[in-house]
Amino acid sequence: MIVSRIATVLSLIGAAFIVYVGLNYVIAPESVAPGFGLPAWPEGEAAAFMNLKGVCDIVLGLVILALLAAKQRYALGIATLVIALVPFGNMLTVLRWDGSAGAAFGIHGLTAALVALTGALLLRERSVAKAAAV
Repeated sequence: MIVSRIATVLSLIGAAFIVYVGLNYVIAPESVAPGFGLPAWPEGEAAAFMNLKGVCDIVLGLVILALLAAKQRYALGIATLVIALVPFGNMLTVLRWDGSAGAAFGIHGLTAALVALTGALLLRERSVAKAAAV
């Protein structure tokens, strides 16, 4: 039961956080983009890519909320493990383009680890429930 509650809280926090970040990239990308960790950002019309990132972040958060609302916790666990690849990829991108190592590991790497932990907890729920039923 405690694993379920922890997984639910982490899922809700993660969804709220990524929707908030996404909204910031859509509404005011210039205020949030410098914290991503890259040394330079697109300017002019190329800055539209920051809005695309925001839309993707919002959708990822909504997927988490939709699966929670539909009580599809096992599917949420699988989806969350897959979603953890996004911040992991962000970390690798920041490192590849000579961005801030602190941001790469401290923001993106930590996020990837927490998202993966949430996914693992959600998947563990099923095995804990099966063990309790036996």
